[in-house]
Amino acid sequence: MTDSDNGLWVRRFHPAPAGARRLVCLPHAGGSASFYFPVSRALSPAVEVLAIQYPGRQDRRQEPCVDNLPELARQVFGVLRPWLDQPLAIFGHSMGATLGFEVARLIEAETGASAAHLFPSGRRAPSCPRHETVHLLDDEGLLADVRRLSGTNSAVLGDPEMLRAALPAIRNDYRAAETYEYTPGPKLGCPVTVFTGDADPKTTVDEARAWERHTTGAFDLQVFPGGHFFLAQHQPAILRTISAALARTPVS
Repeated sequence: MTDSDNGLWVRRFHPAPAGARRLVCLPHAGGSASFYFPVSRALSPAVEVLAIQYPGRQDRRQEPCVDNLPELARQVFGVLRPWLDQPLAIFGHSMGATLGFEVARLIEAETGASAAHLFPSGRRAPSCPRHETVHLLDDEGLLADVRRLSGTNSAVLGDPEMLRAALPAIRNDYRAAETYEYTPGPKLGCPVTVFTGDADPKTTVDEARAWERHTTGAFDLQVFPGGHFFLAQHQPAILRTISAALARTPVS
């Protein structure tokens, strides 16, 4: 992986001094690294956010999308190798939560060390599959689901040109999330803190609690009022939890 390749994938909006904790942030379906700019700003300088930009969107829109989560996890892990000189914490929302789980598995399998912490948000546990086929709908059907979840900026949904540009990535990511199949394996060794909305149509509280099955480390479940993008209304509380957890993480 060259430095230029790493720069395509990893966005450091607020580079931090030596000694800062590092938090990898993985976007939701159709999302981009810029979604985490406010998170990076809020956590800086104590925590350096490494926001991942998937291929096929924004400044990477000319690159082919990756519609297979295990493959995308392998690519993300490869990009993160230079950052593994100290433990990395991982936050992912929706599709990004499942991707974060697969990246955390690769970290353990390939390095023998655990991620510092895994923070899945707005996603059921990998071992709780659902049969979903939204990615097979026509454009209007797909957009109806996006609007229902209120996950894409309303300015994009109201701008035909921006919408046409975003649709391929949205459909790709829905396909990746909906066709993902959990492969049983060793439990993670890192702590897992799960955030979920009490009215999320994509995840029940019980499905969120099932993340506990996937770790031998400490587990916490935090339930907030709201739907799939509950984190927009509860960002300060979520960031306080993340900051407190990372403050307890040793830095190499």
